[in-house]
Amino acid sequence: MNDTDKRQIRRRFGTNSVTMADVARVAGVSAQTVSRVLREPDGCSPQTVERVREAIRSTQYVQNHAASHLASNRSMTVAAVIPQIAASIFAETLQGLSNVLLQAGYQVIIGHTDYSHEREEAVVRNLLGRRPDAFFLVGTHHTDAVRDMLVRAAIPVVESWAWTDAPIDQLVGFSNQAALAEAVAYARRRGHARPTFVGSLRAGDDRARERMDGYLAGMAQHYPGFAPRTVVADELPYTMASGRALLDIARARHPDSDLLLFSSDLLAAGALLACQRQGIAVPQALAVMGFGDYEVASELNPGLTTIAVPTVRMGEEAARILVRRLRNETPDTRTLDLGFELVARGSA
Repeated sequence: MNDTDKRQIRRRFGTNSVTMADVARVAGVSAQTVSRVLREPDGCSPQTVERVREAIRSTQYVQNHAASHLASNRSMTVAAVIPQIAASIFAETLQGLSNVLLQAGYQVIIGHTDYSHEREEAVVRNLLGRRPDAFFLVGTHHTDAVRDMLVRAAIPVVESWAWTDAPIDQLVGFSNQAALAEAVAYARRRGHARPTFVGSLRAGDDRARERMDGYLAGMAQHYPGFAPRTVVADELPYTMASGRALLDIARARHPDSDLLLFSSDLLAAGALLACQRQGIAVPQALAVMGFGDYEVASELNPGLTTIAVPTVRMGEEAARILVRRLRNETPDTRTLDLGFELVARGSA
């Protein structure tokens, strides 16, 4: 469509409300085809999708979602409940989720819990009132009320970022416990004699507690007879400044520790930078490990040894499962363990 055609279309419609029938006439297709492209573009040919989308752009058509939702009894939305909006690592998972869902015609609406089970109840109840077609949850620990509400809703649910033998519906994630147990095994292979777990175990952050449990299990297996050491704070936020504070506490309580295993890369990064300011040689005097493989991990000097988890892929795979369920297709599996990878860099 050239510029002249576009100007003629704009003059024709002006400020009047553009209908789906108008889009169909401009695209040279039926109104049913326009509706199908809007609802399930993956089920249409690429040529048809492009013609309809060009017609939508040229006519500046805005779909009346409220009317279509009433007609189809579907909202074409997926509710995503995450601990924090500001955390980049959850944003990566949301990006993967949204990328796949948008291609299938679904929009993501987000609620955040700030690591509070009580707030998760309120968020889930509020979002259910908006009638989403499915739910995506970070974590597998929920109150009975949350589980009951989602089961009664009878819509697809995918949990992520953890592992459980009893998911609400479907699960895409990894074992935080197994990841930290592997970190302890790595510490033993590298010859570290006195590893200490360091973390901020905020109320409701079940994944950090699972990581501490994995540390304890790994210590029992690989360091028999050595009393495990944990340095935890209940209310410190996940910031680099908290990592600096935790480093000071760990050094005061266990000055002979030769490796600090942090529950998060942000905390580990703050500790590593504090070591540099304090003249503590890393890893010669003190080794540091993190969790998550944040972008900062590879940019530090020395680079941060950490546990990498498939943040984007978790969202993508969860979205693919949800789309198949929403199309009444049988998913390949009820649970999908994406695993983790220990990334060795200079800090340990």
